[in-house]
Amino acid sequence: MKKSIPIFVLTAFMAGSILTSCNTSTSKVEQAKMEMEETSKKLDQAMDHYEVDLKKFKTESDKRIAANKKTILALKEKSKSIEATAKTQFDSSIDVLEEKNQLLNKKMENYSDFSSDKWESFKIEFNQDMDELGQALKDLSNNNVM
Repeated sequence: MKKSIPIFVLTAFMAGSILTSCNTSTSKVEQAKMEMEETSKKLDQAMDHYEVDLKKFKTESDKRIAANKKTILALKEKSKSIEATAKTQFDSSIDVLEEKNQLLNKKMENYSDFSSDKWESFKIEFNQDMDELGQALKDLSNNNVM
């Protein structure tokens, strides 16, 4: 009888330890599930924000590209009234700027990276290229006023 009491206490202690450790694992799993759901919601929000930002940026870029096209068409029309000696260089400059405008349009249409760092870098670079093109078109328009 004396031996059975310590064995009973030891068995009860081990059973309690096992049950306690199982409960801890269960709560850890529940906590991990909650964290995973929260992370998933944050990812969905970030993707929604990215898609809205991308759509807005594409719309703005399309407007700028269309404005550049109009300017290029106006310059081509203006080219018809330029003297033959300057016309070749003027037309060549227009062709280069038109090609840059088309390349920027394709670059925007083909963008598909979902990384936020790359997206921000793309926007900065794209805007710089658009600004440079716009300035070049403006300079060409102003320098060749007839």
